[in-house]
Amino acid sequence: MTAEPLERSLDRHDLLPGAADGPDGPPLDLRTARESDLPELRRLDEEVFQEFAYPGFLLRQLFDMYEEHFLVLDDGTGRLRGYVLAATRALGTDSWILGLGVTPDRRRHGLGTELMTEVLTRLRRDGIDVVRLTVEPANLAAIFLYRSLGFRPEEPDGGLRQDYFGPGMHRQIMRLDLTG
Repeated sequence: MTAEPLERSLDRHDLLPGAADGPDGPPLDLRTARESDLPELRRLDEEVFQEFAYPGFLLRQLFDMYEEHFLVLDDGTGRLRGYVLAATRALGTDSWILGLGVTPDRRRHGLGTELMTEVLTRLRRDGIDVVRLTVEPANLAAIFLYRSLGFRPEEPDGGLRQDYFGPGMHRQIMRLDLTG
């Protein structure tokens, strides 16, 4: 895996289709997260994931470790509308998607797909071969999104892991091979 200076990253400064608040709403900018985004990232994570949001200190550490694969949707007014975070190993070719979230008012407009497509492009560029993620088995919208991007349940048992995050917190593990 190769690292690239942040100033040469592949930020997308183009406008995303269907991404306005309304007819005159601001367009969204898909870009790498910045340190100054951390308070807004915490607010966004709490809005999207509520009681399952990352604690602020952990969000900070994840940013410090994986900033080149921490992407946000910025509406230009100081509010973030979505993010994706991928974690990589220092010595290895595997990655995990640790978070993908879009604010409720912006869902079902392809923004999750845009975030995932960009982070997968960056992971492939950086030499990652396999990407995994976990998803709540009843979250059919997320499962459909991941399957549309090529993710498949990781065997055995169709990827289902009982009590993965603790009692009653089952997850399905999905995998995408970026090679080939």
